[in-house]
Amino acid sequence: MRLDKFLWFVRIVKTRRLAQQLIAEGRLRLDGRVCDKSAAEVRPGSVLSFPLNDRVRILRVEALPQRRGPPAEARDHYTDLAPG
Repeated sequence: MRLDKFLWFVRIVKTRRLAQQLIAEGRLRLDGRVCDKSAAEVRPGSVLSFPLNDRVRILRVEALPQRRGPPAEARDHYTDLAPG
């Protein structure tokens, strides 16, 4: 699944355009490497790290969503690894 689509589906960002901007700015790391392509492939087990809203988010992808569902359903698709 595309990285920007994943971030939008799991409700990390409000729009897909905001996801694309976050990625294009080079602020997101995918499996430890800086990612600057919205079309980068996300798979279960991938680890994403990025600053968002004055904190650093570290997420491990658990499953790929089929749609942009409610927040409770979205949280089932990733595990937050950030301390605190």
